[in-house]
Amino acid sequence: MRAIDEGADFIETDILATKDGVLICMHDVTLDATTDVADHKEFADRKRTLEVQWQNITGWFVIDFTLEEIKTLRAKQRYPFRDQSHNGVSRIITFEEYIAIALNADRIVGIYPEIKNPVFINKHVKWADGKTIEDRFIEILKNYGYKGKYMTEDWLKQPLFIQSFAPTSLVYVSSLIDSPKVFLIDDVTVLTEDTKQTYDEITSDAYLDYIKDYVVGIGPWKDTIVPPVNNKLSTPTDLIAKAHVRGLQVHPYTFRNENQFLHFNFFQDPYAEYQYWINKMGVDGLFTDFTGSLHRYQEWTTPKKNN
Repeated sequence: MRAIDEGADFIETDILATKDGVLICMHDVTLDATTDVADHKEFADRKRTLEVQWQNITGWFVIDFTLEEIKTLRAKQRYPFRDQSHNGVSRIITFEEYIAIALNADRIVGIYPEIKNPVFINKHVKWADGKTIEDRFIEILKNYGYKGKYMTEDWLKQPLFIQSFAPTSLVYVSSLIDSPKVFLIDDVTVLTEDTKQTYDEITSDAYLDYIKDYVVGIGPWKDTIVPPVNNKLSTPTDLIAKAHVRGLQVHPYTFRNENQFLHFNFFQDPYAEYQYWINKMGVDGLFTDFTGSLHRYQEWTTPKKNN
């Protein structure tokens, strides 16, 4: 809600599923970093180790809790250098509650939900009708009236981008809904969860020629577009140019104000970073943790109309 108050065009979230198949907003497949689950003695025996994208992860997994149990937990801030005063206050919200926040805003606010770790979720969560997280995800969007290709009248009424790191999920949901989709691209060392492809493979000319039939854009981690060396930006890659020549938008992630996330080139100034990416690199959109800063930058740099 704060992001909406500060001027966000879209609100973003990751979508996972509970043990009983309810879609919720949660970034990690484990609850450890962003909830108080460790303080709940009644859930102590739920902690276990599972394989997630070829790595063994230990923690309290979302897929081991029903929605009712999830609702007993409270959210907390994962970064110790950020405001901790809201820890223990808010509950975890469902996908539908997130949609309601956007639809109940006093202006049009788009949503930008991610189908998160679909391979892992579909392996561990089974719906009675045999459907998948992708099916439930699209059913909910349709139930709330989301539809329409990018920039059509229907889309402008309820703007939506569907995002995922899993290309097969995006290809599949393309057969279910015509709303715009964005292919997220991870670090150069990370394989795609579903197809086990490398960064070089999914950013190749041949692959971009393939995926452009299903998506309107890509969402790369910004450090893969302009790789830093010793926290200084080096020579940009040609990824943005390759995307733009194919008519694909580029929405890099994630922009943050704190010094530990800013490269030396920007002299601890997040506005300088926005200036670089928007005006020099020419990105079409971006993900930020600090909506107010980006909105102020837009206000300061937008020419004022004469009365």
